[in-house]
Amino acid sequence: MIFEGKALQVDRLPGGNARVDFNLRDSSVNKFNRQTLEELRAAVDEVAKAGVSGLVFTSSKPAFIVGADITEFPAMFSEAGERLLAWLKESNEIFNAIEDLPFPTVAAIDGFALGGGFELAVATDFRIGTERAVVGFPEVKLGIFPGFGGTVRLPRLIGADNANQWIASGDQIRADQAFREGALDAVVPREHLVSGAEKIIRQANAGKLDFRAVRRRKTQALELSPVELQVAFDTAKAMVAAKAGPHYPAPLTAVQLMHDCAGLDRTGALRKEHEAFLELAGGTVSANLVQIFLNEQFLSGKVKKLMPAAADVKSAAVLGAGIMGGGIAYQSALKGVPIVMKDIVQAGLDLGMAEARKQLDKRLARGRIDARQMVDILSRIEPTLDYGQFGHPDIVVEAVVENAGIKKKVLGELERKVHDNTIIASNTSTISIDELASAVQRPENFCGMHFFNPVPVMPLVEVIRGTASSDRTVATTVAYAKALGKTPIVVNNCPGFLVNRILFPYFGAFSALIRDGAEFSQIDRVMEKFGWPMGPAYLLDVVGIDTAVHCQHVLANGFARMALTFESALDLLYDKGDFGQKTGAGFYRYKTDKRGKPVKLPREDSARLIAQAQSGNKNLDDQEIRDRMMVAMCLEAARCLEDGIVASPAEVDMGLILGIGFPAFRGGALRYIDNMGLERFCALADRFKDLGSLYYPTEKMRAMAAGGETFYKQAGGSGS
Repeated sequence: MIFEGKALQVDRLPGGNARVDFNLRDSSVNKFNRQTLEELRAAVDEVAKAGVSGLVFTSSKPAFIVGADITEFPAMFSEAGERLLAWLKESNEIFNAIEDLPFPTVAAIDGFALGGGFELAVATDFRIGTERAVVGFPEVKLGIFPGFGGTVRLPRLIGADNANQWIASGDQIRADQAFREGALDAVVPREHLVSGAEKIIRQANAGKLDFRAVRRRKTQALELSPVELQVAFDTAKAMVAAKAGPHYPAPLTAVQLMHDCAGLDRTGALRKEHEAFLELAGGTVSANLVQIFLNEQFLSGKVKKLMPAAADVKSAAVLGAGIMGGGIAYQSALKGVPIVMKDIVQAGLDLGMAEARKQLDKRLARGRIDARQMVDILSRIEPTLDYGQFGHPDIVVEAVVENAGIKKKVLGELERKVHDNTIIASNTSTISIDELASAVQRPENFCGMHFFNPVPVMPLVEVIRGTASSDRTVATTVAYAKALGKTPIVVNNCPGFLVNRILFPYFGAFSALIRDGAEFSQIDRVMEKFGWPMGPAYLLDVVGIDTAVHCQHVLANGFARMALTFESALDLLYDKGDFGQKTGAGFYRYKTDKRGKPVKLPREDSARLIAQAQSGNKNLDDQEIRDRMMVAMCLEAARCLEDGIVASPAEVDMGLILGIGFPAFRGGALRYIDNMGLERFCALADRFKDLGSLYYPTEKMRAMAAGGETFYKQAGGSGS
C-alpha cells in the first residue's frame, strides 16, 4: 500500500503501476470535497516517488466521481475573493501535478465522471471507459463553469467546436459519443477496465503511444489558425447566447473564456479561468442555482424518510378520463404501473386514450421508444365504463370535474367499489381535502394529489395531507408520484394549497394593475423580461379564464385579502364566454397550427373590451408593474411558510419553480426576498399599502427584518 486515506487509497498493481482508487467513506458516491482533494494531493506526492511505471485512476463505487461537493459551495462562494482564488489555485496545482507526472496516466471510468471528476480525467494522458461511462461538465446548470482546468484542457483535447457544445450545454455525454469525439481513447467491458488501462500504459512506455505529445497539446495554445478560431467561437457564441438567454451568463462566459484563452499556454489560460470563475461564483445567479440544487437534494431526502411507511403500488386507477385523466394514465403506464381509466361516457375514454397516444407518438417521433414499446405501454392502460376492475388497484386518483358536490358524490360511490386498504387521492387544485373527506367512510385512506397541467410536462405533484390522512396514505401517494417521475411535495390543507394560494395574489395584482390603467400586453412584456416563461395574461389564457375565476372565488372565500372589490378583466372575459385557449379567445386569440398546437395572436377588440375594467389612467412604469406583481406573490409565499402549509423555504420555492415556472435563476419567492433583504422588501411592500392587505408584511417578517434574518438561515441549507 502506497497511501491510504478516508476518501482514496493507492496500491501497486501487478504490472508495476500504481492505482489511485476513490472510495469516499460514508458516501454513496465519490465527490471532490476538501478532504478528497487534500488526500489526492498527498497521494500524488507519494506516487511520484514510488518508482512506478504508470498510474491508473479507478473507483470502487458504481460511479467514478460525480463532481465537487456542492454542499460546500455556498460557504465557499461567499468567502472573500482571495480565499476562493487560493482554493482554485491549490486545487489546480493537484491536477497540474497529475498532468506533469514522469510516467503515463490513465483514468479508468465506469459510470459517471462529471464536473471535477471529468476534469481529473482530462488531466490524465488517456481515458478508458466502459459502456456505462458518462462524462461531462454540468457546471453551467449551477451558474458557473469548470474551475479545475476543464475550459483549458477540453478544447485542446477534443477540439473547440465539441468543447463549446459540451461545456455550454452542460450535457452528459455517453461513452460512444465521447469515444467518437476523442474524450475517451477506448471503450472496453467492465471486467477489462483496469487491464485495458495497464495495456495503454505499456504501449505508452514502449513508444507506441506518445503521451508526451498529448501533454504538449493540452498545455500549449490551441492549434487553430486565427480564421479557424474566429469561425469556431463566433458561431458558438451566437448559438449559445440565443439558447441561454440574458439571465444565464455562465454558458456564454465559458465560450468567451475559451476563445480568450485559445492562444495561451496552460499557466496563462488557468489564470484567466480562475478570474472568470470568481466573477460568476460571486454572482446572485450562481448562488440561486446552487441553492436550487441543494433544495432538490433536500426534497429527495424528505421523500426517502417517508418511504418506510409507504405501501407498494403495483397497479393504479384514475377516475375521470379526458385530457387530465389521459395524461395521468399515460404517465403511469409509461413508468410501468398498470392503470385502469374510468369515465362515465365513451367520449371521455376516447379523449383520454387519444391523449395517451399523442404523447407516445411524440416519443416515437423522437426515437425515445419504438413501435413495440408503444404497444406495450398502451396495453398497460385499461379503459372502462364501469367499476369492474376497481377491486385491484392499490391507489385510485379521482380526477373528475372541479366541483365539490360532484366530487363528494363520486368519492362516496368510489369508496364502496375498492378494497379496504386502497388509497384514494383527489386531483383537486383548490377544494378543501377535509371537505371532500367528509364524503368517505375511511378518511385515513384519503388525501389530495394535485397534478399540474399538462401532466406529462409539469414535474410537480402536490400531495395534500388532510386532517385524517394517515402517514401510510401520504407516504404511498408520495411513492406513487415518485414512481411517475414527478417531484412530490407534501403540503397541508388550505384553500389553494401551496402553489395556487401563492399564484392568485399574483393574478390579483395583475387585475388591479389593469384597473389602474396598465395594458395587459405591457404587463406580460415586463414579467417575461423578468424571467417568467409567459406573462400573466397569457398564463391565464392557458389555465383557462373560467378555471381562474372559479379558483379566485374559492381563494377569496378562504382569504379575505384575495377578494377583488372591483369588476376585473377576468370577469368581463368570463361573462363573454372567452375562456382563453380552450375557446380560441381570451386576452389573446388563438389558432391551431399544423401540429395541433395553439398559436397566440393579437386580439383586435381586446383593448376595447378590457377598457371597461379600467377605472384609472395612471402611467405605470415597468418597475412599478414588476414590484406590484412580485411583492403580492412573495408576501403570500411567506405567509404559507408561517402558516405551516409546508415546513421549509425549500418546499415553498421548489413548488413555485416546478409548478408554475418561477424563474429558476431568481431562486424562488423566498430566495428573491432574501436577495433583496427583508428590510428593503418590507419597505417596498409598504409603498403599496394603500392597495390593500395583500401588500401587508406579517409581523414575523418585520421582526426578521429588524433582526437582519433571512429565510435561508444556514449556508447550503434548506432554511428549515
